[in-house]
Amino acid sequence: MKDVIVICGATATSKTKFAVALAEKLNTEVISADCMLVYKGLDIGTAKPTREEMRGVPHHLINVADPGDNFSVSDYRAAALPIIERLLAEDKSPIICGGTGFYIDALLYESAFGSAGASEEIRAKYTAVLSDLGKEKGAAHLHRLLEEVDPESAAILHENDVKRVIRALEIYELTGRKKSEQNDTKTPRFSFRAFSVDYPRETLYERINTRVEDMFSRGLVKEVQNLLNSGVSPAAQCMQGIGYKEVIDGILNGVPWEEVKNNVKQHTRNYAKRQITYFKRMQNHTIIPHKVLEIGENLQFMEGLL
Repeated sequence: MKDVIVICGATATSKTKFAVALAEKLNTEVISADCMLVYKGLDIGTAKPTREEMRGVPHHLINVADPGDNFSVSDYRAAALPIIERLLAEDKSPIICGGTGFYIDALLYESAFGSAGASEEIRAKYTAVLSDLGKEKGAAHLHRLLEEVDPESAAILHENDVKRVIRALEIYELTGRKKSEQNDTKTPRFSFRAFSVDYPRETLYERINTRVEDMFSRGLVKEVQNLLNSGVSPAAQCMQGIGYKEVIDGILNGVPWEEVKNNVKQHTRNYAKRQITYFKRMQNHTIIPHKVLEIGENLQFMEGLL
């Protein structure tokens, strides 16, 4: 049976470009592992690949949820696993491509999140932080608490993913063990190989800043305004993503647009750092040197390892 291939890593590292080129060469299909690409109508702020960029390669788990939906990890896994199993049965190597670590874990491992019981008292304690500090400041505070006790889980969870941040804190209090350590003991569901491209930090930040500038010039503000006008709540799950929540601050709270743009850049850079921390610990993971920039060279590099 073929291996599952994972193209992962930080935002703005050409994951889609590499995945498409490899899929063309291997005659296979791509399963997106991006928690924002699942939503319809969120195109510019998610850097959603266009038809031209997909180059005829079948892509899955893109535009499968309405903006008002709460699309869970369980929803993602239930939709993606049958596609992977079909491709393997056809003797093809499925390509999972994305930067959402908990989506990737949900596919690769029998159980991506440890089972450690539950405590309503502990959950209530952390939920109260949101009431005391407000939603945004409370979420940031809870994420900082998680970084102190379980930096690996903090790297994979965005601060706005409050439910899972609280669950990770709950597991730590109940067991004295990190949730990330429990994940390490899980059994892989498939044989897989993972690849990412390493950029020097300054180069990566330049790429992120350029991408954000491009998003605003292409109409990110209008995209968010259209979503709000269509009835999507500012509190919707999809609107908590980087780029969307900052623009909402500009539209609804009057935050100056230059500040909004700088906030998107900073938050994206912070997220990229967390992604790098997480994926460096991933099993069967090969980092492609940043100097190997041409698609053909990257494919040649990976083919020697597959």
